[in-house]
Amino acid sequence: MKRITIFLVLAVTFGLGFAFNSVITKANKKSTNMKRVTGIGGIFFKCKDPEKVKQWYQTHLGFDTDPYGVKFEWRQEPDSTKKGYTLWSPFPEKTKYFDPSSKEFMINYRVEDLEALVAELKKEGVTVLDAIETYDYGKFVHILDIEGNKIELWEPAE
Repeated sequence: MKRITIFLVLAVTFGLGFAFNSVITKANKKSTNMKRVTGIGGIFFKCKDPEKVKQWYQTHLGFDTDPYGVKFEWRQEPDSTKKGYTLWSPFPEKTKYFDPSSKEFMINYRVEDLEALVAELKKEGVTVLDAIETYDYGKFVHILDIEGNKIELWEPAE
């Protein structure tokens, strides 16, 4: 009788724990189910002479620079037929593109579903600096992090 009681108590405890975990997991999945950042889209930084900096990197590190910097291409998972890239881009030291941040750098993050993400960020009280802009290579918007760093969010065009 004692063994049956212990077995029943353990079974009920296990069942309640499983049910509780399922409820908590489902509740958490609702708020985190949307993908946010999927990778780094680019690294942008200020410098005195972007052309000289690009030339230095081309000469000494083999960067194949263009007017924007360098695209480091890679293959996306799980479909390795799709290309992606990360942009390295020096900006003039007096650029206003990083404003209102006074930092010397800005990171561009790749995201999925930029409109949904911006709506969620606004609900969370994140400072969204501008409207979403669309170009042939994707959609962009800028936000500020908690320390005032300007961040560029980019949803690449397919």
